[in-house]
Amino acid sequence: MSCHDQYAQTNRKRLGVIFAGVLSLALCSLLDMAVGSSDLSVRSIVGALMAGPDAETLESVIVWELRLPMTLTALSVGVALAIAGLQIQNITGNALASPSTLGITSAASFGAAVSITMGLSVGGMLWLGSAMSALVMALVVSLAIYLLSQRRGMTPQTVILAGIVMNFFFMALQQLLVYWASPEIAQLINGWTFGNLERSGWLSVSVAGCCSVLALLVLIRHTWAMTALTLGEERALSLGIPVRRLRVMAFCVSAVLIASAVSFIGTIGFVGLVAPHLAKLTLGDDQRFLLPGTALAGALLLTASSVVAKLLSAGAVLPVGIMTSLIGVPFLLFLMVRQGAGARA
Repeated sequence: MSCHDQYAQTNRKRLGVIFAGVLSLALCSLLDMAVGSSDLSVRSIVGALMAGPDAETLESVIVWELRLPMTLTALSVGVALAIAGLQIQNITGNALASPSTLGITSAASFGAAVSITMGLSVGGMLWLGSAMSALVMALVVSLAIYLLSQRRGMTPQTVILAGIVMNFFFMALQQLLVYWASPEIAQLINGWTFGNLERSGWLSVSVAGCCSVLALLVLIRHTWAMTALTLGEERALSLGIPVRRLRVMAFCVSAVLIASAVSFIGTIGFVGLVAPHLAKLTLGDDQRFLLPGTALAGALLLTASSVVAKLLSAGAVLPVGIMTSLIGVPFLLFLMVRQGAGARA
């Protein structure tokens, strides 16, 4: 078999993996809409979707007002955090990097908490005030991480440790806000830290979904350049790729995605760490396939976490951020041990 035939066969396998991911995501989304305080059959869900949002049946109200916005928000936020995690890993060259391990998610959450405490709004819209505050903090920390990673002598482990320090710093600031705030605001901020899809609505679907789609459209144009960058900065520069501009663009896109996710449903950890690695295991490092594959993995991971959270808490919804942390912490430890073993070898 020639190299061209092998390459074509590999690409067909990758497309098959992506197609299987789409089917799995569709099934998981149906299951997410079916499970809840009052379970629905798949036939009821399909019937409610076909009837439209104006139907007055109980199933239609449950699906269109509660279940569908929650599922679509899980999809959108999962895509946003996964893409952000992939871009951060690409531009830092650090397999342990993600929005949560570098403290970017905590910074965005703190920004949103400040907005909630002070009642900040933009154009009279409180949600936009929270989103802008989260975006500013995410950009500030992203810039700090970028500058830190460019310093000589900074190992991937040192950058992660710096991110963990930032994570605890912004968590402490957020707890300070809780201490000073009124009981009502304190309860709202505390609920925010868990990452809860119960805050989902058509507004969160619109904003997070639009940000994710626009980010994909922007990043798809740079898949070749990003693939070259993952092979090494010197090689990318030799190919005429503006590495610094590419990194700044990717960090800005990541900050927008993180802010769009955090400002609506709170802190969701480790999706941006786990999803890119799951995609790399099945699709390799070619960004043309890795980018959509990572988006699918993030959406599937958060939707599956939502299903498990509902099954574990009958009559209530366990915050999905707890589930992603239970998955992500052991995964992070595994990656750190594997990197340490590779360095010793």
